[in-house]
Amino acid sequence: MNNPISLHARHFVLAFLLTSIALVSCGEKKKDQQTDGTVAADTLETPTAQFGGLALYTVRDAMGEDAKTTLKTVAEDGYLNIEAAGYNEGMFYGMSPADFAAYLEEVNLKPISTHQGSVTLDNADQMIADVKAAGFTYFVVPVPPMGMFTYDAETQTMGMTGTVEELTSILNTLGEKCKAAGLQLLYHNHDFEYKPNADGVTPIDYMLENTNPELVNFQMDLFWVTKAGADPIAYFEKYPGRFKLWHVKDMDAEGRFAPVGEGSIDFARILAEKEASGMQYYFVEQDMTFNHTPLEAIKISHKALEEIGFK
Repeated sequence: MNNPISLHARHFVLAFLLTSIALVSCGEKKKDQQTDGTVAADTLETPTAQFGGLALYTVRDAMGEDAKTTLKTVAEDGYLNIEAAGYNEGMFYGMSPADFAAYLEEVNLKPISTHQGSVTLDNADQMIADVKAAGFTYFVVPVPPMGMFTYDAETQTMGMTGTVEELTSILNTLGEKCKAAGLQLLYHNHDFEYKPNADGVTPIDYMLENTNPELVNFQMDLFWVTKAGADPIAYFEKYPGRFKLWHVKDMDAEGRFAPVGEGSIDFARILAEKEASGMQYYFVEQDMTFNHTPLEAIKISHKALEEIGFK
């Protein structure tokens, strides 16, 4: 006959073993946690903690079809900050500035910057008021404004009409208006600003040297700087603190846009000089996708950000 005390002891030992296994399992899970509270990218299909930024220009088609669902997906894919590129007639993606800000808060996304390509000296005051009402900090001029930007479809080259002096004067004026409203004005580059123009002047150098840092600073697109044959770090060293935001996208073997981590740009090297650059926020951006849909590409990029060390 079995001893009741012996049976009780066996049950206790079995319960202890099961509890120990569970605790070990929990311990194994905790090992996967990073020091900042995020979970290693290879342990989950999708990150559970939001970090980093996304330029919504990357998913512009999806935003045009269903902005709210797309924003929710962006948050679920692990992004925390967003940069808009969908302002039209006082609305952001069909929402009033206040409604847009409220929805971002609802899905736990933070409005940091917005590309305002249609800005002019005439509409700037109203546009600045709308940007402020939507909760943004940075008002970004994405190309030379007011009809100055040019694009040759046959050669696929970008440029500008007018002079860099005229562009710089416009930026200084817009910078004054933004500062008065509590915003920060930035200019975003493509490749042509980092190449000498017909007069032998490199536009970005002229703008950096002739804009007031209290009024105008810059968003560096790392892809386009690399495409121009310039070195981002050389600019950080020469003009420290002037590059408040970055666009992060990779370059494939054919020189095309690629998700972060699927190209040749050494982001770890550039990231090591973050403090010198003055970078406050960065945004994944991919103007076009080739081997993935935009929504697939942003997932790939987000996973690579963590592996490279972006936070």
